[in-house]
Amino acid sequence: MMLRGLACALALLGSPVQAGLEDAEVSILSFDDLEGWNQDDHQSALGVFLDTCRDLDDPQWRPICALAAEQDDGKTFFELFFRPVLIRDGNDPLFTAYYEPEIRGSRTESLRYRYPVYRTPPEVKAGDVWLSRRNIEDEEALSGRGLEIAWVEDPVELQFLQIQGSGRIRLAEGGTIRLGYGGSNGHSFMSLGNELVRQGVYEPHQVSQKVIQNWVKRNPDEGRELLLKNPSYVFFREIGKVSADKGPLGAMNRSITAHRSVAIDPKYTPLGAPVWLEKKGAEPFNRLMIAQDTGSRVKGAQRADIFWGTGARAGRLAGKIRDAGRMVVLLPIQRAFAILPEE
Repeated sequence: MMLRGLACALALLGSPVQAGLEDAEVSILSFDDLEGWNQDDHQSALGVFLDTCRDLDDPQWRPICALAAEQDDGKTFFELFFRPVLIRDGNDPLFTAYYEPEIRGSRTESLRYRYPVYRTPPEVKAGDVWLSRRNIEDEEALSGRGLEIAWVEDPVELQFLQIQGSGRIRLAEGGTIRLGYGGSNGHSFMSLGNELVRQGVYEPHQVSQKVIQNWVKRNPDEGRELLLKNPSYVFFREIGKVSADKGPLGAMNRSITAHRSVAIDPKYTPLGAPVWLEKKGAEPFNRLMIAQDTGSRVKGAQRADIFWGTGARAGRLAGKIRDAGRMVVLLPIQRAFAILPEE
């Protein structure tokens, strides 16, 4: 059945060259070139692939996605229908991790819960540069407009919630609000940790969310100014249809999976594509993941952000990951050969 399906799939696939790869170095590998390929749980990766495959409304992917739902051997499926493609843009590989924060808050403003979480103002448009964080927080430009989803108790936690782009608020009155990315003000992100290093307060290896949080509490005036130095501001939307045991919604508007979903730069890696990650560092691993998310800090052919899970423990572990390695995207056979540069 799979071989007949393969012939059908290849007959239907087109071969347009992926835009944005004109200056990239592209090479096709074999599965034998992938370190640890035979040892991974390919069936688990196939399940995650199926979570978003149905949303790939593209003639190159549609027949493969239809066949994927019928397979009971993930390894054979990926080896038959895909080719590993190594894409490099001249920059060093960098793999980090992100998580879904869970912080305390309330539907009602109070002395304890006084930092608002805003939904997107209607005048904010994607790609436009709007008011800065200082305008929004220090000058209270959105106050009184009814855009508050909730209020939280810690401004550092709020800013890290914005950095992650999604999260949960555990309400003082009971229950939980699930938040998804709603938009941004279009300003460039500035790292709080990097700023403290620049000021000589800490060395790079000392910085973490908890360290920043404690420093802001000990130095309220300087801490407030530090938080305002990051001009980027993220707005949220309330999500009500995602099960509590599922991950947050990624860029494909489907729940992502801890340790199997990865954020990539869609200029180089198609959303929804399988990617083989060879992460080095203190806790190396080789794993088939699915490109189901993007991020404003994830730029480059060999840049990826791994989704590590939900809550404080996931956050602590994610914050330690900043490793080298190699990322190889798995593309449908026709597409893989189509993006090779002409001789």
